[in-house]
Amino acid sequence: MFMSGGIWLADDFNWSLETKKSWNKMANNWHSKSKQMWDYGSRKDIIPFINTYCRDQQAILDIGCGDGYGSIKLHKSGHYVTGVDLSEEMVALAQQSAQSNDITFLQGNATALPFVEQQFDAVMCINVLEWTEMPLEALREIKRVLKPGGRLFAGILGPTAGPRAHSYPRLEYGHAICNTMMPWEFQQLATNDVFLYEDGMGVFKEGVKREQYADLPEKLQQALTFMWVFCLQKRGDNDD
Repeated sequence: MFMSGGIWLADDFNWSLETKKSWNKMANNWHSKSKQMWDYGSRKDIIPFINTYCRDQQAILDIGCGDGYGSIKLHKSGHYVTGVDLSEEMVALAQQSAQSNDITFLQGNATALPFVEQQFDAVMCINVLEWTEMPLEALREIKRVLKPGGRLFAGILGPTAGPRAHSYPRLEYGHAICNTMMPWEFQQLATNDVFLYEDGMGVFKEGVKREQYADLPEKLQQALTFMWVFCLQKRGDNDD
């Protein structure tokens, strides 16, 4: 894959490699705003949401851990946390930020996780599956590393979220590293044969008031969100 004048010219586009390159470049910028997002911004309610379903001292995998700030907050809330990210620059930042030897940060791909089967009680995966070429492969890999009855907490960007701009290049160049999967599409994909839908939490766009969405069907609520956070339970062999 090569570029000429900013345009992709070859057909051998390597999604994973290009994604890793992009997030390596964005690592320092992400690190500069990560704390604000997790403490006060769009991600502030995610860990409390997780803790309504996960008792203390559960083994939780944070896929797409970035600079590790969310992993550290999850650990401080009482869990054993492992973080994995495609970007080695992000992993390096996470390792520098870790305040406990109980948190391990590794480089790895969501579609080929470096863990044994049924290793984790839960997985946190926030705004990550949009950056995978084949989200179903990642879902099946997540299911593999979850214990029976384990839960996936997945945050999927709403249709008007700013990061959606990263999917635009596909219209001009035929390739992008952010897919166009909407929250309702993800829900259908995840519940076809991999997970059971248990609950969801909306992070709504600024200016959207509760009275404007409270009585709407869930799919319409998702359309007003910056992000929808899913709580999904691993489907057993005998689940319909």
